[in-house]
Amino acid sequence: MKLMPKIFNKQNIFLLLLIVMVMMAKFLPFQESYNTYFNLSAFIDWGIAGIFLLYGLKLNLKEVVKDVSNWKLHLLIQSGTFILFPLLVLVFYPFIKDTQYYNIWLSVFFLGSLPSTVSSSVVMVSIAKGNVTSAIFNASISGLIGIIMTPLLMSFFLVSNSSSGNQTEIIEQLLIKVLLPIILGVLLNPLFKKWLTKYSNIIAEFDRLIILLIVYESFSSAFIENIFVSVPSIVFVVLAFSVVFLFFTVYHILKFLAERLNFNTKDVITTTFCGSKKSLVHGSLFLLVLGIPDEQKVLFLLPVMIYHSFQLFYVSWLANKIAKRMEIIEP
Repeated sequence: MKLMPKIFNKQNIFLLLLIVMVMMAKFLPFQESYNTYFNLSAFIDWGIAGIFLLYGLKLNLKEVVKDVSNWKLHLLIQSGTFILFPLLVLVFYPFIKDTQYYNIWLSVFFLGSLPSTVSSSVVMVSIAKGNVTSAIFNASISGLIGIIMTPLLMSFFLVSNSSSGNQTEIIEQLLIKVLLPIILGVLLNPLFKKWLTKYSNIIAEFDRLIILLIVYESFSSAFIENIFVSVPSIVFVVLAFSVVFLFFTVYHILKFLAERLNFNTKDVITTTFCGSKKSLVHGSLFLLVLGIPDEQKVLFLLPVMIYHSFQLFYVSWLANKIAKRMEIIEP
């Protein structure tokens, strides 16, 4: 438990750095002429492939196979991530589709289509004294399912804005930057297992670096092109309210279903924590490979950033609260 404050301090620092990147983009945006000295877009492209390569290297297939038997738990968590989340957003589609708020709705749907986050899911479940083995399983599987499900769900709404040539390019980008690096990482896992353990902290920092650069590049473009001038303040309020409402709705539905299925307390904790998480890593990366127009990237990134910040602060508080309750039940 003594290590946990350090984890939260790191997460808090990362959230502060996200704000710093936005402020830098406002006052010192990355101009196209800077590419002469440092090609930021190319660095981010290679960084994306690197993140998924490292994800494949870290993926322990033995751990994944070991927990397959707890299938009801896994099915409920993945259904929450890839079915319940999108459906809750989809309910509002008929009321939004022909209005000026369509892109705002689509950005929230993008959030709902993302896989669960890996590290914080496992950490939070561990703090709350849930089923850590199942948390590891679902966090790992969610990222793999997301490679197919996130582009598939988004394709129903992005296809109208994309030609068949663009769709082919998106598939190529997913193969080159996402799927192939993961496969290569899984194959190389036995050779680099000790190296990964030794440098795990540095690897985690590399993930964060690429996300920060994606945020900086996206917001730089937005400020240079004056995109925020045309975005009313109410949009930010609506996005914040929407993602927080989405979190609590999913959390309580999953908790209700888990209890109705007679899950034990540890499995209920794992279901609610893993099933209600969304990944800023995958959100940042899919933003660049799904063919989302440059002028809309910031709008799509905002709900993911707001959700990520909220889930870190609220769920860390909730995990500690549940942990104290568990200590009373199981001294």
